[in-house]
Amino acid sequence: MNTTVMKIAALAGDGIGPEIMREAIKVLRAVEKKHGLTLEISEAPVGWAAIDKEGKALPEGTLALCKQADAILFGAVGSQHRDAEVPKDKRPERAALLRLRKLFGLFANLRPVKLLPALASACPLRPERQDQGIDLLFVRESAGGLYYAYPRKTEEVLEVKEDGATARRVRRAVDTTAMTTSEIERIAHVGFRAAWLRRKRITSIDKANILETSILWREVVTDISRQYPQVTLEHMLVDTAAMQIVLRPSQFDVILCGNMFGDILSDVAAALVGSVGLLPSANLGTPRRGRTFGLYEPAGGTAPDIAGKNVANPMAQILSAALMLRYSFGLDPAAKAIENAVDHVISEGYRTKDIISRTETKIRQVSTSQMGDAIAAAI
Repeated sequence: MNTTVMKIAALAGDGIGPEIMREAIKVLRAVEKKHGLTLEISEAPVGWAAIDKEGKALPEGTLALCKQADAILFGAVGSQHRDAEVPKDKRPERAALLRLRKLFGLFANLRPVKLLPALASACPLRPERQDQGIDLLFVRESAGGLYYAYPRKTEEVLEVKEDGATARRVRRAVDTTAMTTSEIERIAHVGFRAAWLRRKRITSIDKANILETSILWREVVTDISRQYPQVTLEHMLVDTAAMQIVLRPSQFDVILCGNMFGDILSDVAAALVGSVGLLPSANLGTPRRGRTFGLYEPAGGTAPDIAGKNVANPMAQILSAALMLRYSFGLDPAAKAIENAVDHVISEGYRTKDIISRTETKIRQVSTSQMGDAIAAAI
């Protein structure tokens, strides 16, 4: 019996967030009982749910709860059809999710992408492109780069045409990207350590033929690689990587990326396993006092088109809870129990709507809550 109280802030958010969070908590309670844990799970509003209730995407009460917690289990925030209701810097994606990452120093985003044998038919690639297996880990720098650097603005400027005789006022948008040596070094260490524990291969993604930030990225990653002689480093341009992930995903082990490139490429890779609803992620900071504070969230978004219909796939949220047990609490057996339970229900033929293949036989389409029940029962 583990009598240590593990405090978890559960922020469900918007869209399908409350539905999939409910199933993750259900599974956590099953693990708590099975493994003799003591989980203190406290829920609080975030995103549009919080704006509607308290006037801001990240209320003070929610932030205070996060500061008292050992980890944050996050659902999803955002609603494009409501963006015009608040200024850009008050929208949930910036004012809640990005702010939490920045406040807690969560610089490392880990996103595993693994195709389970039972879901091979859900992969869009031909069988011969899957034959060596698809098992990738994206290590993405998530506290810097294009999403955080300034200036960032939209302004009116005078546009003069080539003939010099005509001009008009136009709107111009400016985003800035910037990275420091320290930011690159710390995420590189995370990537190389992860590769050392896996198959000892790492592919660093950049655009070093064009971008100054990528030139620095490549130089620093190369320097750090000398500290990990057992790990094989390969540099790859982001456009080449996008193609190779689709053509031959088995060549990759750990993929090390900056913020924007990692955001895009990991969603490309989501298609390889059949659905973004299967992909968990962990946002980690620097370990302190033997623990790593983290924010754990599914890779998908709010999916407003299916919200409230009890058809969303809860597995990414449930698997994110497993990552939380592993990285923030050091409970690898409990994390594996969840992962094994997910594997079991899939092998038994349970499918939510997004991962059903017409070529499969002996499958059972289930709802969000039924999938949660099945996984909890398999713990």
